[in-house]
Amino acid sequence: MTGADRHFENGTDDGLADGLERLWTPHRMTYISGEDRPEGGYEKPTGCPFCRAPGLPPDESLVVARGEHVYAVLNLYPYNPGHLLICPYRHVADYTELDAPETAELASFTKGAMRVIRHVSNAHGFNLGMNQGGVAGAGIAAHLHQHVVPRWGGDANFMPVIGRTKVLPQLLADTRDLLAKAWPA
Repeated sequence: MTGADRHFENGTDDGLADGLERLWTPHRMTYISGEDRPEGGYEKPTGCPFCRAPGLPPDESLVVARGEHVYAVLNLYPYNPGHLLICPYRHVADYTELDAPETAELASFTKGAMRVIRHVSNAHGFNLGMNQGGVAGAGIAAHLHQHVVPRWGGDANFMPVIGRTKVLPQLLADTRDLLAKAWPA
């Protein structure tokens, strides 16, 4: 019996009038509300999580691999397990601001991320992309980052469409450990 059935059957207002069950994900409110944003914002390197991450211990930073100019870090609010961000160490906002070595290593790390994710989790495909500027959807527009989102057949099930909820079957720390161990030295 659904919530709506119970509501209509007993004729009471039990708070389930829409017939939807609830899967609560309160951890997402930190992202939605911006509670974890630094007071000065992300625009300055001192408040930028992508500038801070490489200096944190691995279990806090979620950094998977480090290069000379860029690094790979798990997205704290992933679309799918293994959702990586490839970030330059340098605090730049626009792709055109990267120099040639940064551009080359960003491309190489993106390819490497795809190989590692395929090896670890047998991804069927990927969404790759950069949102350039807040108007284009960048949550942290001040520091360039390339998204590498693994996809599997059937990964977009009813939950995001009907339940407006994304179910992630793996903890970030576990995903980080798997990817970091598989990343070539």
